[in-house]
Amino acid sequence: MSEQILFGLRPIIEAIDAGKRIDKIYIKKGADSPIMSNLRERCRLHKITIQEVPLEKLNRMTKGNHQGVVAQISAIEYAEVSELLENIKHQQVPALIVVLDGVTDVRNFGGIARSAECAGANALIISAKNSAPVNADAIRSSAGALNLIPVCRVGSMRNTLKLLKDEGMQLVAATEKSDKILYNTDLKKPTVLILGAEDKGISKEILKMCDVHLSIPILGKIESLNVSVAAGIMLYEVVRQRISVE
Repeated sequence: MSEQILFGLRPIIEAIDAGKRIDKIYIKKGADSPIMSNLRERCRLHKITIQEVPLEKLNRMTKGNHQGVVAQISAIEYAEVSELLENIKHQQVPALIVVLDGVTDVRNFGGIARSAECAGANALIISAKNSAPVNADAIRSSAGALNLIPVCRVGSMRNTLKLLKDEGMQLVAATEKSDKILYNTDLKKPTVLILGAEDKGISKEILKMCDVHLSIPILGKIESLNVSVAAGIMLYEVVRQRISVE
């Protein structure tokens, strides 16, 4: 993990000022000093996510003198939603965007990115908080797809989904709690496919915004699929519908 992190107050402040891609900064709970306040202000200005954590977590992340702060370096350049929407306007095929609401497992994230890229999705959208880090493990799990498919990281998932809906895209929630089966829904129109956290699924707030809730038929005794597997099934139903000859 050492190549993925930076630690110490001065090195992290210098990295921010130099425009280095920082995914998230972990700060020791209760840490307070003039230079720490300086760091927090820089994070606010540059829209860098801060997470307060116990000292033990920082000690596990590095053996170096972290001074109560560790930065996680992003392995990719994030795309802007506005740039994504502009690109979509100029394409001939209907848009397909994958939104991850609270997916935190790196391997699941990488697997979903791989399926999304193979299915021709325009982008992945993740939250700045409570999302899997985009690190070397994620890129390996994606078989390099994270270097190919645009990833947008947003502060407000709700506002982003509202924007996509206003642009004429249907919001489709993947949830095992729905009685509506995946195969009985029109996915040929511009679609935003939303997948939820491994344990809790999609948040209630996001579910309320969705135009349709879809489930995958389960014939066995286990009630739900792994989120990465579910993503692959959902994405390739979109592909099947869009390439089928009428």
